[in-house]
Amino acid sequence: MAIPRLLVVDDDAETRSMLTQFMRQNGFIALPAQSEADINTQLESGRVDLILLDVMLGDENGVEICARLRNEQDVPIILVSALSADHQRMAGYAVGADDYVAKPFNPQLLLARVRAVLQRAQRSASLSYRRTTGMFRFAGWTYDAKHDEVRSPEGFQVTLSRRETGLLKVLLANPHIPLTRDEIAAALDVTGEGTAAEAAGRAIDVLVGRFRSKIEKNPKDPQMLRTERGVGYVFSVDVETGDS
Repeated sequence: MAIPRLLVVDDDAETRSMLTQFMRQNGFIALPAQSEADINTQLESGRVDLILLDVMLGDENGVEICARLRNEQDVPIILVSALSADHQRMAGYAVGADDYVAKPFNPQLLLARVRAVLQRAQRSASLSYRRTTGMFRFAGWTYDAKHDEVRSPEGFQVTLSRRETGLLKVLLANPHIPLTRDEIAAALDVTGEGTAAEAAGRAIDVLVGRFRSKIEKNPKDPQMLRTERGVGYVFSVDVETGDS
């Protein structure tokens, strides 16, 4: 249940902010970038599942950046551009872009294209992962995904609710990555807008509190599921996976 991490690359601050917020509201971890240097920094610092790359980046060219990335990376890339002639689209596909979206675009259409590219990229890996990954180990704890069993370092089985198990799966798939309440809520399908979104955020806080009471030695001073000030929560332990 890893939350997809998207890189939104655009040199226009307003567009970059709008797209980043839109993707976050729809369940993605969206990271802003405005140059090739920013892209490389993000790729070096953590997992990136897809790059939304604007073609016109000031003095830089998104098609040329895509070509260079393709020499070293297999991360899916969607080019976004106001240049929509057939030969311009073909130039994007020729350097390895997975899709090409013309501006102006319907945000919901872009969202559908992002999901489609991610599904194509992750289908075979995801199926293989589900077949082979049965056991997760973290801070002495184990989670048997095939039997939905959680055991403490002392070997005691700990019972989690369905929602708590869902939270654990999100955390195990995103160790050391600060997650906002909105991102967790979207992954658990606890979403909404306006006051509903605020209620969803409070529901996540309550869920985290219950979860901590079951896995933390001192829930008032959590060492595994920490509060990330100004962001949300981070599962600050290493996670190992293997066959059960």
